[in-house]
Amino acid sequence: MVERTQTGGWMPSLYEPIKKASQKIADWFAPRSDAAVTPGAYEIEMELPGVQPENIDIQVQDGTLVVTGEKRFEHTEEGRSYLFSEREYGAFQRAFRIPPDADQEAIDAQFRNGVLTLSLPKKRAAEGPVRKIAVRSAP
Repeated sequence: MVERTQTGGWMPSLYEPIKKASQKIADWFAPRSDAAVTPGAYEIEMELPGVQPENIDIQVQDGTLVVTGEKRFEHTEEGRSYLFSEREYGAFQRAFRIPPDADQEAIDAQFRNGVLTLSLPKKRAAEGPVRKIAVRSAP
């Protein structure tokens, strides 16, 4: 993530601490993720416990893989009052820059046991017949 540089004057904006705190809060509640690379693909795993697959949306926008969704809280029992609730509910979004050698058309998503696995296969090098180029003497 690129930090913003202030160029508008000698005094920092009064809103800058609020913006930074807001970003830290957003990062805190974002789903935890791991990214790895294999010889043939990039892989991203996101922890999404309690999220239903139909509540996950994955899109490619301008070279960025954007995952949005919602973990819904459903009240199922009448007369039940919570003394406290530590689980998080609500909308989430994560964005990942797609590497230039990843094949955007072949991205695959699988969801199992609360973990979303995204596979971004690497593009294959153009393969074709080898053609020999003759070297000619210049006149």
